[in-house]
Amino acid sequence: MATKRLLRLISFDIDDTLYSSTDFARLARENALKAMIQAGLDMDLKTALGELNEVVAEFSSNDSNHLDRFLQRVPERCLGGINPAILVAAGVAAYHDTHSSLMPYEDALEAFKRLHAGGFRLGIVSQGYTVKQAVKLVRLRLLPYLDKRAIFLSDQLGLSKVNPKFYQRCAEKLGIAPQECMHVGDRPDRDVDPANAAGWLTVLNRRSGRYHEQPGATPPAYVIQNFWDLIEIVERDFERA
Repeated sequence: MATKRLLRLISFDIDDTLYSSTDFARLARENALKAMIQAGLDMDLKTALGELNEVVAEFSSNDSNHLDRFLQRVPERCLGGINPAILVAAGVAAYHDTHSSLMPYEDALEAFKRLHAGGFRLGIVSQGYTVKQAVKLVRLRLLPYLDKRAIFLSDQLGLSKVNPKFYQRCAEKLGIAPQECMHVGDRPDRDVDPANAAGWLTVLNRRSGRYHEQPGATPPAYVIQNFWDLIEIVERDFERA
């Protein structure tokens, strides 16, 4: 029997790894527009979605003024004399109501439970605004299974995940050798190539999103379609240190 490798940390990306952020964002934006239409915006949903998607594409998904920009582009007649602030407020409320129901993939939750029960140290390595990503973690209800010292967010470190130094810094802060760290994510450019360069083991999650289809410069150690695959890999090839 082959000797199992020691593993001191399994870290996870959040978006399109622990849940489908692509599908969830689409639903939240649709609900926001439905609320705005109900509040008096005179547009059909399909047209409104097309315009809002253009705004998101132009200003990025992290822009905090999507709905304001959207209304700036809408013909004046569609507002019907309504104060735009009311329409934006209706959309924002519906958007946040959608996020209150955020849940992880069922098998992701099961993986967290099993790996945590098996003594493996679980963490987060995420790109994004600090508060936004932290709120997602709280809503996903995964905090009980995470080592609170192993939650690393790009804004707090002053490093992007495309930089191998991000992963080096995470391992250094925990006092762990890079070769004893595993990272699971959906993006070759953020989750595989830089982590490989830092000496980590990498797992490409090909479940959702669009980025996993883009070619990376280096191959991951493992490829998974779901978290049952991850459980099998960890239990077969690794032991907790």
